[in-house]
Amino acid sequence: MKWYSKFLPRIKAENSTTTNLTAQELVALMGGGIPGAEPVVNTASAMRVSAVYACVSLIAGAISTLPLPIYKRTADGRERYDHEYWWLLNEQPNEDLSAAVFWEYMVAARLFHGDAFAEIKRENSRSNRITGFNPLHPSTVDPFRKDKRLYYKVTEDGKERVVNPADMLHVPSLGYDGLRSPSPITYAAKQAIGTALSANEFNAKFFTNGARPDFALTTPGNLNKEQAEIIRATWFDNHQGPTKSHLPAVLTGDMKVQQLTLSAEDAQLLETCNFQIEEIARILGVPPHMIGHTDKTTSWGSGVENMGRGFVKFTLSRDLVKFEQELNRKLWPTRDKYFVEFNVAGLERGDLKSENEALRIALGRAGEPGWMTQDEVRKIKNLPPKGRDELLSGEPNATQPANQEPA
Repeated sequence: MKWYSKFLPRIKAENSTTTNLTAQELVALMGGGIPGAEPVVNTASAMRVSAVYACVSLIAGAISTLPLPIYKRTADGRERYDHEYWWLLNEQPNEDLSAAVFWEYMVAARLFHGDAFAEIKRENSRSNRITGFNPLHPSTVDPFRKDKRLYYKVTEDGKERVVNPADMLHVPSLGYDGLRSPSPITYAAKQAIGTALSANEFNAKFFTNGARPDFALTTPGNLNKEQAEIIRATWFDNHQGPTKSHLPAVLTGDMKVQQLTLSAEDAQLLETCNFQIEEIARILGVPPHMIGHTDKTTSWGSGVENMGRGFVKFTLSRDLVKFEQELNRKLWPTRDKYFVEFNVAGLERGDLKSENEALRIALGRAGEPGWMTQDEVRKIKNLPPKGRDELLSGEPNATQPANQEPA
């Protein structure tokens, strides 16, 4: 049973099985709403908030583009290894998906639902050889424990099956209780997203009504009820709706217009929207400038460049390490000879001048011994090797390897 199931009403389907939608979620899915109720915050409604969509697409999209090489541990450290699983992890995890789509789905599932699941497909029940990965929607997976061991009940097409933990990739989030994790969207960011939805709804109504505040028509004389109703109906007919919102008013008999409510700017609607963007970005760990919110942030210079590196270090790493460790313990459970590690060098790369200066130092041409060979540098720049695979001495104008005496 899910940790929050006792707090939410459930909808029974015709086949008497319990769906994974609450009553409020079902109403929202059908396009309706409960008058006077707070906005329903779920995956579908959260995606309508531009800040949520931008943050999730940025994190998931960035991770989905990263190479995932396989390494082999050696006596001297490690080396790249051409393993058969490389194709599954970097090109095609199954016949229906590319690797980029697979990783984007997995990261988005963790951000929206709290947990990411993917079933590991093997050659047969007696073989450890992996042939693919099938992502599962979190609503179709119910973890449970039996004899202190974690199992997964998967429901698809009305059929249930139990998956062994060795055959399931499971990446939880903060708040994991041993079975499931609370959704960052509907748990931590619920208030911020709900406020953003309410602000969007207010904006829509405000501009649909011609962006006109409430006002009163005043006159020095006294009108009877019938006269007041005629004037109100006439004004309503001329100004209600988007096609009539800018028709001029014609006032007679010393009648004047008096505004009753504050304008959108006076009500700080824009400030509220900006605050919610920052709040959502803060919860999901994304610098606001990376989703187009540049208030109080420079869009130029080294500050943003450093924030980009911080995004990799403090935001993406939280997902990268979890996925790496889950893959390593499931792909090679009895051997530690091989391991995977995302390559983030492309995201951390600076501007061309800074990169060239760093590579120059690595080659040993800044008065210090080199720690990279010319062929290693050429590989970083996607250039073919030139047979120069030895370290330079670091002396001025050095052209020979460090372990050779000058001629």
